[in-house]
Amino acid sequence: MHTYNLSASDVQLCSPKYWAMMTDPIMSLDTAMFTILAAHVGLTIGTLSRHLHKRPDLRPLVNRLLRFDTVGIYLLTERGHGLDAFNIETTATKTPEGFIINTPREEACKFMPASTPSFGIPKVALVMARLIIDGEDRGPRFFIVPVCNEHEMFEGVESIRLGARPGTCPLDFSITRFNHVHVPFSALVSSNVYDHSLPASPLEKWWDEVWRIPLGTLSVTAPWISSIKAAAFIAGRYSMHRSLVGKGAEPIPIITFRTQQWPIAHATAVGLVMSNWFPMVTKNSAEKSLDHRVRHGIAVIVKTTVCRHFQRCVPEVAERCGAQGTFEHNYLARIENDGKGVIIAEGDVLTLCIRLFSELLLQRYKMPLPDPSESLLARHAASILEENVSLLNSLHGGHRSESFNSLILPQAELAVEAMGHALAYSAGLKSGLPKPILDVYECAVIRRDPAWYSENAGLTRVLQRIREDDAITSTLPHLDTYLNNLAIEEYVSAPIVSDEAWKEYHNTMPVFTGNAIPINDQVQAML
Repeated sequence: MHTYNLSASDVQLCSPKYWAMMTDPIMSLDTAMFTILAAHVGLTIGTLSRHLHKRPDLRPLVNRLLRFDTVGIYLLTERGHGLDAFNIETTATKTPEGFIINTPREEACKFMPASTPSFGIPKVALVMARLIIDGEDRGPRFFIVPVCNEHEMFEGVESIRLGARPGTCPLDFSITRFNHVHVPFSALVSSNVYDHSLPASPLEKWWDEVWRIPLGTLSVTAPWISSIKAAAFIAGRYSMHRSLVGKGAEPIPIITFRTQQWPIAHATAVGLVMSNWFPMVTKNSAEKSLDHRVRHGIAVIVKTTVCRHFQRCVPEVAERCGAQGTFEHNYLARIENDGKGVIIAEGDVLTLCIRLFSELLLQRYKMPLPDPSESLLARHAASILEENVSLLNSLHGGHRSESFNSLILPQAELAVEAMGHALAYSAGLKSGLPKPILDVYECAVIRRDPAWYSENAGLTRVLQRIREDDAITSTLPHLDTYLNNLAIEEYVSAPIVSDEAWKEYHNTMPVFTGNAIPINDQVQAML
């Protein structure tokens, strides 16, 4: 926070400084830190920031948040309402003095932002609750609710610490419950605290309340691009110096083997293509001329594409590092576990894809995809979409039918990912990324849907393998340069990147010695 010294305007408008912080590679080194900052800055400060021009009374709180004197948490989803957060049950009942925030039952407890006072810093929450006036439900709104000071919870607020997520950076994930907590009228997050009217369209109003979620969907993706690059760099450097002795006298680096070359070239290509594409997307993330559904759709495409690349690249390169890839000090095992959390952060990937894909098939709006003639990947994305539009039109009962559920929804993630592949590849072409990198990336994408490329592009299984071989062969002479181009080395501390780094780390490890003498028991054979 202090390094980037963001203003409220930086956060509200998602300035270059805001995105510089979110994409700082250091975020990939501590996922717990990033989790706190993403909610604190992107969601809490972001949500409050647009009301400051009419709510100067919010300025002192926002200033404390910007200084990180207070941590902001975003309490939207509930234990019984995750992706259907529009149906949350927490209530904010109007009284003559303000509002009473209450959790009516266990299923309505807020899940799972870190709300305990364990780390000695005050916390304030934006709590999504149903505004109740004279017994009438006026729809979900955000309310500012102090949660804890440096030492304990505030009266009426209860935080139940969840169990640890194994193999990840520690954070006090919690279940939060409110027992008739009184807050003033000014706690309502609105430019007009006296506007308690029932919205004409409650769902549209809800989406307006959670307007930072699409930006959050995009923001939480950023560290995983750095993680892919770090994984590629670690495995690449390790494979260049790790050697074995074959039939000859000279040791052979394991990078010599094609089975080692593919995963490293694959992760390197993905890292370079994704890091080239992401800044282009962020420039348009707050573009008001774009339909808000399209902006959210682009965020969903980016998150889906990056997350699934991460899940394929990181475990593969970690395995190619052998036993060394399983230890926390070499980064790969821990970041693989941490990555599982981002799949559900700011919306579960699969569910986001189902919603986006369904709306695209119903032609409620269109995504700005590359022309199919631009590349094989663009042709693939367009074909998958057209294929499913035709299938939908043939279904009796349309999108409400059981056939839609069983035949089309399972295609949602593949189709959304295909759009991401086409967009990322298009960005790489326009930026002039090296052809070997784009060729390896293309081959990696073809592996996701080999049947389509065989049926529609004349690429048989053998031709696909030959295509991969050509791409890897053209990449290898430049692999050292491509690894340097990842620009991640200064953030990598894994000791296996070089023999010198390993020896230095080896000298810091605990050594157990002793003076015990083994007892030599005589063992006699019995016939």
